[in-house]
Amino acid sequence: MAMAMAMAAAPSRALAFFLLCALLLPAPPVSATTSLFGGGKSAPAARVGMDMEWRPATATWYGEADGDGSDGGACGYGTLVDVVPMKARVGSVSPVLFKGGEGCGACYKVKCLDRGVCSRRAVTVIVTDECPGGLCAFGRTHFDLSGAAFGRMAVAGAGGRLRDRGQLNVVYRRTACKYGGKNIAFRVNEGSTNFWLSLLVEFEDGEGDIGSMQIKQANSVQWLDMKHVWGATWCLVRGPLVGPFSVRLTTLSARKALTARDVIPRNWTPKATYTSRLNFEPSL
Repeated sequence: MAMAMAMAAAPSRALAFFLLCALLLPAPPVSATTSLFGGGKSAPAARVGMDMEWRPATATWYGEADGDGSDGGACGYGTLVDVVPMKARVGSVSPVLFKGGEGCGACYKVKCLDRGVCSRRAVTVIVTDECPGGLCAFGRTHFDLSGAAFGRMAVAGAGGRLRDRGQLNVVYRRTACKYGGKNIAFRVNEGSTNFWLSLLVEFEDGEGDIGSMQIKQANSVQWLDMKHVWGATWCLVRGPLVGPFSVRLTTLSARKALTARDVIPRNWTPKATYTSRLNFEPSL
């Protein structure tokens, strides 16, 4: 009854996210005594090899010639893409890199190869959006960059000539995300209630991507698995949920873990952002 009333008042988009989350099968809770890691330390799990080689891809650009890129994007970062440190560094990637949203927040270095117009400098881009069709389809690796990011691959004064090419052959590789002193933050998405909690992760240094996410309620010893819904958004259908909440993140690529204790207060509110006191090491 309480859940039905809460969701009836939520916007249709929040209701859609709730239904997506509810359709996902629940996982059993994890004891707090099993692998609890805090203070920004990594879990002693076996490191998964990360491909650090330069790989071939293609790139295009969109928006204004010197623009910062799209507003929002499929990762759900909203207006964060319009301000530093994301400003002008956003990138829309093909599904092979987007990974159904689990690739959101990952950082890549991209550089073009034509010595006549391309510099040797690579531009760093953050995955904030997906380009599902056209050049991005059929398993291709493609970057659709902001006009500003695309132009930065050119030699001095040749940004316009480079953009006139439209499509370029490039090489890319993973790089560590570095948000310049910012700590990991958690945005409580609109429509969240004591029975449906939806969180978006912001400013994750290092790998940038999230492979799993768990929360622990006040006075509890159980870690509850959140479910990946879309983009950088995770949710939990259970209740009533009682804060403050601790949040544990595990990266997708190398399985590093970090715990932000009591980061979301008891009196949390939807659409609020709560910043932790820690972050991953800004390295891969």
